[in-house]
Amino acid sequence: MIRHINHEPVSGFPGALALILLAMLIVACEQKAPEPHAPRLVNAMRIADTSGLTERSFPGRARAGQQVNRSFRVSGPLIAFPVSVGDEVKAGDLLARIDPKDYENELATLEGQLGREQAKAKRAQADLKRLQNIFEEDPGATSQAAIDRAVQARDSTRASVRSLQASVQNARDQLGYTELKAPFDGIVVETYVENFETVVAKQPVLRVLDPSSIEFVVSVPENLITLAPYVTGSTVTFDALPGIEISAKIKEIGKEASQATRTYPVTLVMEQPEGAEILPGMAGQASITSRPPEDSTLVGIQVPATAVFTGEDRSRNFVWIVDESSRTLSRREVELGQLARYGVLIKSGLEPGEWIVIKGVHSVREGQKVRILDVARQDHAS
Repeated sequence: MIRHINHEPVSGFPGALALILLAMLIVACEQKAPEPHAPRLVNAMRIADTSGLTERSFPGRARAGQQVNRSFRVSGPLIAFPVSVGDEVKAGDLLARIDPKDYENELATLEGQLGREQAKAKRAQADLKRLQNIFEEDPGATSQAAIDRAVQARDSTRASVRSLQASVQNARDQLGYTELKAPFDGIVVETYVENFETVVAKQPVLRVLDPSSIEFVVSVPENLITLAPYVTGSTVTFDALPGIEISAKIKEIGKEASQATRTYPVTLVMEQPEGAEILPGMAGQASITSRPPEDSTLVGIQVPATAVFTGEDRSRNFVWIVDESSRTLSRREVELGQLARYGVLIKSGLEPGEWIVIKGVHSVREGQKVRILDVARQDHAS
């Protein structure tokens, strides 16, 4: 009789043991400690100590402190034009002369008329005096009517004398206007006519400017013009004079903004620097520093707008602070001021010397380990 042997495991024990060992191995693998993540690289900047100072730069252009187009007050042909472009002149130097003959003749004619009228006035006074004496000695020898006529004649000649005296003075002035003289020490920078050309009154003849004092005109936006009373200093640099800074002072501030640009013209004045010469028309930059009062909306720490973010409450604003010792992030609430040229002003919540994240603020979290990418150093290196 043949018996069949059953080879299946008793109660399935060996298979169950294998499953248990496999499960324990999987759990052990899952509980193995993960590898630590490397600190995240963040764009950050250190807060500078501005101490309430506000510094801004404005482009502008130089012009002479004194400049004028010279013209005659009378008309006539030029007979002398002794200056050319580039000539230096002193105050009172002759710049041009009109032929004075017509004006000399007019003056001589009026002086002759004045002389004759003065003689008539003198005779009229003498006639009046004689009649008055006769009337006092013998009232019947003359009449009051004759005396009255003598008084009228005297007054008429006196009026004619006064009128001719004014005409003579005017003629002398007209003769003097045939000479054009320099109003101040300066340089002839342009001429508009040629010698022997006939010119008319108020026609520009030449241009003179004084380069010893230079003005620099900039346009200041209307939201910054209120800083003018708090200006503590200003310097000007020119593209054509690298490495030279010239101290300047505010000379005048325009009272009306441009309708097109909404800016106010501000004029700075400076002296010529040693070893260089500023020429009218040179382009440059004016750096103006001001210190507004502490309660001014213009005071604050300027940070990039990308450094500020809001939380669940949209009325609250935050920045990420980087702890230098632990290199971890913490969120801090800040009070915003107004928009600035390069970002936004922080009224409170930040201290000079602290590091803040300025980019990628929505992709980091509280307590995260970071490495600082110093944006200022990066920009300087580039």
